[in-house]
Amino acid sequence: MDELQEQLEKARHAMENAHERVQKEFAKIRAGRALPSMLDGILVVYYGNATPINQVASISTPDARTLAIKPWERRLIPEIEKAIFSSKLALTPQNDGETILINIPPLTEERRKILVRQVREEAEKGRIVVCNLRRDIKEVFKKLQKSGTSEDVIKIAEEQAQKLTDTHINKIDALLARKEIEVMEV
Repeated sequence: MDELQEQLEKARHAMENAHERVQKEFAKIRAGRALPSMLDGILVVYYGNATPINQVASISTPDARTLAIKPWERRLIPEIEKAIFSSKLALTPQNDGETILINIPPLTEERRKILVRQVREEAEKGRIVVCNLRRDIKEVFKKLQKSGTSEDVIKIAEEQAQKLTDTHINKIDALLARKEIEVMEV
């Protein structure tokens, strides 16, 4: 019985990680609003190492459509600009020698639809991870049943695994619904 609970706990933790990953991916998808999290994943060459941009500069939003990046060292400005240009965000940075400003253009209807598709793909990836975790735990339960664990105990554990799966898929669906509304907002 303890091993079943341990397996369920591992699955719960992994499902929460999948949910958090979807949340992080959604944060990277811009919805026409300037968010510092849009720059998550952009790496800047800093002393020969690829370093996340938020570790070499402060990122703020002076208004709803502008990102301001203030590097801790002036010499990083060209590196930061290069990293932003080479990212898939399609943003154009401008610098004044001290700060890099990025104006976030309003999204076109076509771009909004593309972003909604991208959001749905990320949500589907999260759902697949959760379902694969459920499948994996069911395999573990079958092995435990073959090694002598009661069928009734296995049945209860499978029901708990299904409830866990349903809960996390519903969380991902709720995230998806909120993000779709945010992206389609004009």
